[in-house]
Amino acid sequence: MCNYCGCREFPLIGQLSVEHEAIANAAGRLRTAITSGGADAVALLDELLALLMPHTDTEERGLFVELRAEGSLTEAVDRLCDEHDDIHGVLGTFDRAAPDWPTVLAALDRLRRHIDNEEHGLFPAAVIALPIPAWDRLTGR
Repeated sequence: MCNYCGCREFPLIGQLSVEHEAIANAAGRLRTAITSGGADAVALLDELLALLMPHTDTEERGLFVELRAEGSLTEAVDRLCDEHDDIHGVLGTFDRAAPDWPTVLAALDRLRRHIDNEEHGLFPAAVIALPIPAWDRLTGR
């Protein structure tokens, strides 16, 4: 996760980064369970979804709204939202009766890249792009 630019000092970015760490750890546990044939893979998928769904909701209803209003990062935000939809589409519609683990593993790879793009691209860019009043709105000030 990003530690070099100082963007974590912004409360919402700090919160989202901490959540990214928890999501990445949960995804790692799920990957390990899938590849080792662990019986707990479905429970670990549920654990991941419990972290992922509120996280992406916070991004899309908070930070992404402000970034779209500012305008300079709209294309990046749209791409990230499409990635959310893709990842949720795979993980959220998982067929427990006939698990398609290769598809889940591919979605976990996309999730890892997605988190990396937010941590090292969007979050630092947001700190530069958004004016202070936007950050005040995001923190409820």
